[in-house]
Amino acid sequence: MGTATEALKDFKGFSLKNMPEVEPLSPGHRACQGCGEVLALRQAMKAIGTNVVVCSATGCMEIISSPFPQTAWRVPWIHVAFENAAAVVSGVEAAYKAMNRKKKIDRPDVTFLAYGGDGATADIGLQSLSGALERGHNFIYLCLDNEAYMNTGIQRSSATPFGASTTTSPPGRKSSGQATWKKNVAEIAVAHGIPYVATAAPAFPVDLMNKVKKASLVPGPAYIHIYSPCPTGWRCAVDESIEVARLAVQSKVFPLYEVIDGQYILSRKLARPKPVSEYFKPQRRFRHLTDSEIDFIQQRVDEEYEKLLKKCGVEAG
Repeated sequence: MGTATEALKDFKGFSLKNMPEVEPLSPGHRACQGCGEVLALRQAMKAIGTNVVVCSATGCMEIISSPFPQTAWRVPWIHVAFENAAAVVSGVEAAYKAMNRKKKIDRPDVTFLAYGGDGATADIGLQSLSGALERGHNFIYLCLDNEAYMNTGIQRSSATPFGASTTTSPPGRKSSGQATWKKNVAEIAVAHGIPYVATAAPAFPVDLMNKVKKASLVPGPAYIHIYSPCPTGWRCAVDESIEVARLAVQSKVFPLYEVIDGQYILSRKLARPKPVSEYFKPQRRFRHLTDSEIDFIQQRVDEEYEKLLKKCGVEAG
């Protein structure tokens, strides 16, 4: 098995002038208006193309794309349980490898993709994801992170950010909402020593699609954590998903970077980052926060961003 660096040395990438026209995930699905998650998934699928097998954890994207007897999928697609998308895609990848070896099929270049929300990834699916990464299966895992269990009623997950209001982390006299900091699953993936890890957001489609394409080219497992705005759960306007995603990056709340063979690369350096208060404004899930609480969050965001810059070998400022 070669390295990701070797596999990507001749990578040209997409641009606004050569965006793929293929649509493996078709229009006509039943996503909520303004859903940033289905937009991110559409961008990812356009980058991968049609030579793919997709394993979908239970969640919003499964519900909206496959209401029996209809489907929005134009490629082989498997709905699996909430917690085992990575385990199932491991089995699919191993089965194709065995059938190719036995000459029962001749399809050595199929891409294997699993995806799930933050609940299916950071919480109940973390064990099977960790096992699949550790075993070295050749697959891509996408975490479509809308920062709560949106499909079942906006309950908090371990990816819900500090201070956010959900139905199970409501603010009150003695509570500021979510009491713990967001779990950094991308860093957990890096700790497995896999070839490729990245973060992405649908507000930056070329960056997102290039990262997904890279993930499909590297040998072994690849993990991409995708920021996926949810107007329903975040209480923002349906036409503000992309702006919220852009503000998340511009405020350092969700920085964009890659880790290729263990080397950190910053995708977008911010000359003039926006304050987190500007990111919070469109989202009513943060409207209860006091100035002191916002300052506390800002301090944490600044600290985490400085750590990332050091890993990337980039000077602050």
